[in-house]
Amino acid sequence: MAYRWTNTLTRKDATPEALFLNRRQLMAGAAAGVALAGTGARAEEVLEPNSWEDITEYNNFYEFGTGKSDPATYASALTTEPWSVTIDGLVDRPGEYDFEDIMAEMTVEERIYRFRCVEAWSMVIPWNGFELADLLGMAGVQEQAKYVRFETLYRPEEMRGQSSRFIDWPYVEGLRLDEALHPLTIMATGIYGRTIPNQNGAPIRLVVPWKYGFKSIKSIVKITLTDEQPINTWQALQANEYGFYANVNPEVDHPRWSQATERQIGGGLFSKRIPTLKFNGYEEEVASLYEGMDLTRFY
Repeated sequence: MAYRWTNTLTRKDATPEALFLNRRQLMAGAAAGVALAGTGARAEEVLEPNSWEDITEYNNFYEFGTGKSDPATYASALTTEPWSVTIDGLVDRPGEYDFEDIMAEMTVEERIYRFRCVEAWSMVIPWNGFELADLLGMAGVQEQAKYVRFETLYRPEEMRGQSSRFIDWPYVEGLRLDEALHPLTIMATGIYGRTIPNQNGAPIRLVVPWKYGFKSIKSIVKITLTDEQPINTWQALQANEYGFYANVNPEVDHPRWSQATERQIGGGLFSKRIPTLKFNGYEEEVASLYEGMDLTRFY
């Protein structure tokens, strides 16, 4: 497994990760270089990652419960070795791909990304992972493919939340093929240079930084290339509230709350809310994907 670390940003010296990693200052590079490095930061901007505790102790993973601390409390029950990902549908080489075999072929990078939840809270997370395009390339995407469907593990004996009938398990997500192939779209396998914890989607999860967090499906076991738009889980549950695209858009409110601002995790209960950025700050990199689309209709 090769490692290629981004050279446009380094970490700030402001989190408990100083106990595990060399203390480095996070600096922004040239805008074009930063975009390809996956940060989406502007040239003058500094992204300060949240602490390991913030990232691993406050999240949504309904397979382990609906509370923010439930994943950290119960996800240790999940067995992640061995692990494989089935890739099928409109591909040249369908099959069950062993996780270790996948990792042996991938180049792992550090990507410092904003993470914006549809619930209007946010973090900055230093992921380790590889571009989804590289994984799809292993399977060979066929010309007819237009969408990518993802599926989470279904194992109710280990994932206690799957006993609930609130969701029709397993959890499903989807992307348009051009979104999936975009260089900002990654499969994350680590955080802060450490193996990704179970509660954050071990051993492999999707990260699409310009979309609301629920699009970044966790603990993936199946990827299907298809010519039909998949129905993602939240769209199936509440289509009037959660669409297929789920691009971060401060101009389009959720039916039950505003999306114009967000609460940064780690700033305390009474921390000041900050304005939400279009496409979560990645507008320059991804807006062209939606040229001519009505983003209030295709939400």
